[in-house]
Amino acid sequence: MGLPQNAITLTPEQIAALNEKLSVTRHDINNHLSLIVAAVELLRRKPEMAPKLLDSLSQQPDKIIAHMRGFSTDFEQTFGITKD
Repeated sequence: MGLPQNAITLTPEQIAALNEKLSVTRHDINNHLSLIVAAVELLRRKPEMAPKLLDSLSQQPDKIIAHMRGFSTDFEQTFGITKD
């Protein structure tokens, strides 16, 4: 991983933008995790709902990964981190 060789200075606006992206990412991931928890609880009570819920459940990990990748990319770009 290529880290910057010099100190990085961020403007307050850049920090605010990165913080906003982190907040949105955290919120979106929490929503996906909440959906998983709710679906599992529903399946415990009504196992017959499995066919309807499995598709939605199986999509959640990919959505979480996409959100993390997006934030990671923004974070790395902001700090000049490269993947060597």
